[in-house]
Amino acid sequence: MANGQKKRLSQKIADFFLRQSGWQVVGQYPEFPKCIVVGAHHTSNWDFVYAMLMKFSLGEEFHWVGKASIFRWPLGGLMRSLGGIPVWREKKTNFVYQIVEAFQKAERLLIVIAPEGTRKHTPYWKSGFYYMALGAQVPIVLAFIDYRLKHIGFGPSLFPSGDIQADFAQMRAFYA
Repeated sequence: MANGQKKRLSQKIADFFLRQSGWQVVGQYPEFPKCIVVGAHHTSNWDFVYAMLMKFSLGEEFHWVGKASIFRWPLGGLMRSLGGIPVWREKKTNFVYQIVEAFQKAERLLIVIAPEGTRKHTPYWKSGFYYMALGAQVPIVLAFIDYRLKHIGFGPSLFPSGDIQADFAQMRAFYA
């Protein structure tokens, strides 16, 4: 938000809830017009609540990927209006290509993806987000929710090199 701009009511309300619950937004909102944001580690339904509070607090627009079942009635319209993009995990829909196409068509697009693909602990990350960023030639921004410190925000970014092993090692080092 540019200096001197007044905060909208939605920003003030989000700030109030974050402040009252002891949470703080840290780091710099990505300055890239297009990027994939890795939201790790996704461990709780509360991640969504805090991410939406951050979104409204910053007054910024971003989209996020979620399992298709949360886009059914009665919450489907609300989830889409909050920037949600459904993914049908049980169907082969070439979702990676669809997102790459969306980046090619958009002037500005920031998409948040949980690399685990679930809230459960997983020993590995799914690689779709990486191939989306590689195919669209956009950076990957590392974001986080730290429940111990009550911080939510953005960390460093990297441009995928095509060497998935090396790039994943860099990302895992940040989240270690």
